Amino acid sequence: MKSKYLSIFSGVGVAVVTPFDVNNNIDEKAIYTISDYLLENKISYVVIQGTTGESSTLDKKEKIRVNKIFVKAFRNKIPLVLGLSSNNTLELCSQIKNTDLDGFEAIMSVCPYYNKPSQDGIYQHFIKISKVSPKPILLYNVPSRTGVNISNETIINIFNDTNNIIGIKEASGDVNRIKELKSTLKETFLIISGDDFTMIDSIRNGACGIISVAANLYPSLMINTYNQLLFEKQNKNEIDSKLNDKNFILKNFIKLIFQESNPSGIKYAMSLLNLCTNRVRLPLTEVSKELKSEIFNFIKSFKNN
Repeated sequence: MKSKYLSIFSGVGVAVVTPFDVNNNIDEKAIYTISDYLLENKISYVVIQGTTGESSTLDKKEKIRVNKIFVKAFRNKIPLVLGLSSNNTLELCSQIKNTDLDGFEAIMSVCPYYNKPSQDGIYQHFIKISKVSPKPILLYNVPSRTGVNISNETIINIFNDTNNIIGIKEASGDVNRIKELKSTLKETFLIISGDDFTMIDSIRNGACGIISVAANLYPSLMINTYNQLLFEKQNKNEIDSKLNDKNFILKNFIKLIFQESNPSGIKYAMSLLNLCTNRVRLPLTEVSKELKSEIFNFIKSFKNN
């Protein structure tokens, strides 16, 4: 079961935003606009209701509606992943059992947050949800948000002791973790970079691709970078690559969109291309006037280059 997912989840995935209208309600029209834009740019797959999708501020009815709209908008053309997470294990098991997962290829679930569980607690949490999930699961490690890091030892134990946990979105920014996991686990375990900042080094050290925030606006550029890295891997003895995190063409843009929290930055950037409004829900707020100016100037100068 696990081996087929390497081809499905290689490449550039998008942690897609949930667009809101001027009244902060779900913007169905914008979902179709964004979906068409990502399809036209040949993105590999999309993650719905992750951190970037502001899932924590959607109520139950809104989540159901958002899921249905995105599934309809993408029309089974690319794989979709649904973010389902909680720091209450029993509640998450209930969510998984009662969520309509038709149209989704997999679930992505973050390490339990706020509680700061032990490694054994993290292990037992994912063992529990794996037993009730009808879909394969991607772990999501993002210690800057959850307050706790899933150790590589725990990841290895979870993978070995389950049949449907297929990989991890690794967003710790620590490339050495990826290298260690890659050297230990089978080829069938997916290691996906969840950090735009370190995408290049992550892929060079074993990640099969990235789930990107920047790709909401610049999907083709992220895909081109991934393809360049893939070519480099296949022809490593024939080329002298100058691509690195420092001269990555979007590095300044990535810095800007994360400067005042995500997805406030990327939503403002997307609003400049009329993909959606820049509305976010409290406790997030729109980016400052100063940052808006910097993002605007970047996009304007980038168009002119």
